[in-house]
Amino acid sequence: MPESKTRKAADEKRKLKRAQNLVEERQVKQRRTIMPGQRAWVPPLFITVGLLGVAWLVVYYITSSAGSTVAVPLMSSLGQWNILIAMGLIAAAFSLATLWK
Repeated sequence: MPESKTRKAADEKRKLKRAQNLVEERQVKQRRTIMPGQRAWVPPLFITVGLLGVAWLVVYYITSSAGSTVAVPLMSSLGQWNILIAMGLIAAAFSLATLWK
């Protein structure tokens, strides 16, 4: 049985409406991901600062246990302050983690 012209027109309108809704949803998703309020920079910075603090602590302990054979110029002049610097970097990393949404 042939379809009526009104049914074909209604189907075409539905298809157009679906396509328009799909386009609008995509635009809304793009706006959500590009919004300046997003904090996508937090995880990489959190990981970087944390690893820098751990690396600072490890390098200090290795160079201090090796004695005068291996000396990092800045670290050897700071002495025990290296521990405070490393712990400060690790604490800064954890405080950055609180900014992550």
